[in-house]
Amino acid sequence: MTRLDNTAREAQWRSWMTAALAGDTAAYRALLEDVARRLRAMLGRRFDHNLAELEDIVQESLLAIHLKRHTWIPGELVGPWIAAIARHKAIDALRRRGRRAELPLEDLDFVDPQSSPEASARDGHDVANLLGRLDDRHRAIVQAVSLEGLSTREAAARLSMSEGALRVALHRSLKKLAALYRGDPP
Repeated sequence: MTRLDNTAREAQWRSWMTAALAGDTAAYRALLEDVARRLRAMLGRRFDHNLAELEDIVQESLLAIHLKRHTWIPGELVGPWIAAIARHKAIDALRRRGRRAELPLEDLDFVDPQSSPEASARDGHDVANLLGRLDDRHRAIVQAVSLEGLSTREAAARLSMSEGALRVALHRSLKKLAALYRGDPP
């Protein structure tokens, strides 16, 4: 991708993100769809051998973007903020596999932004509140994989599920969390 393409993408993302924070759901949907495509392309180089894991990372990244969108500072670059979130999710996935977790920033073409302690505390409260609204099964799945960092194999064994069933349930659980966060009706 050329520098001009990166600049145009950043301008579009910033426009969509600004509109989304003002309540424009169509702009927010467009942003998340475009980000998902970009993350699949960028992370696919490292996770192309395991498409299910790649999709898990993309979905976890999108959920984290959703939950942390209030931490983005209007006028700042959106790309580096998104890349930092995706980088952390990819590293978590590598750690769950038991591999040494290294993911060069160059793999995501961005710089890692810093977040404030106040934003981190607020995010933790938001997550705890949302998790408390899930049923026991969904909450246990999200906690095991996304918060405790267990591999899907370890979480499946703990929860007496097949690994495939756990992946499907995790995806549904993350979708349910996103819906709860948006305030969608049950």
